[in-house]
Amino acid sequence: MRLTVNGIEHEVDVEADMPLLWVLRDELKITGAKYGCGIAQCGACTVHVDGMAVRSCQLAVGDLDGEVTTIEGLGQPQALHAVQEAWIEHQVAQCGYCQAGQIMQVAAFLDVNSEPSDDEIDAALSGNLCRCGTYPRIRAAVHTAAKKLQEV
Repeated sequence: MRLTVNGIEHEVDVEADMPLLWVLRDELKITGAKYGCGIAQCGACTVHVDGMAVRSCQLAVGDLDGEVTTIEGLGQPQALHAVQEAWIEHQVAQCGYCQAGQIMQVAAFLDVNSEPSDDEIDAALSGNLCRCGTYPRIRAAVHTAAKKLQEV
């Protein structure tokens, strides 16, 4: 089976029903997407498939149709994405476990809503859980990232 992850084509010998998360982590050793719940409820495993945020724990690799981008491939080579920069500016991460999924969700969200309100941010991120409770910093970072992306 062939798949493209972060612009690189890979060939893997796995069952078609294997979740993309495990292909990324166990077969390709791309470990930014995390296992959180296994039922697509926490968002820790969020990646992009053709720019759309998806939960990789529930997407069978055989059903994959498009290029995968993980947190490792989000920014340009040798650079950070505006969302990653905003996360650092606002010191969002505490334990950091959920942050890759949060960032991937926000990057996809800002592609479709460049000037979100607090309520829109809360709704868009309602499926991404943070056990440390950094939600106010996450919201502030989303606003900062939106401004950064508008300047580009």
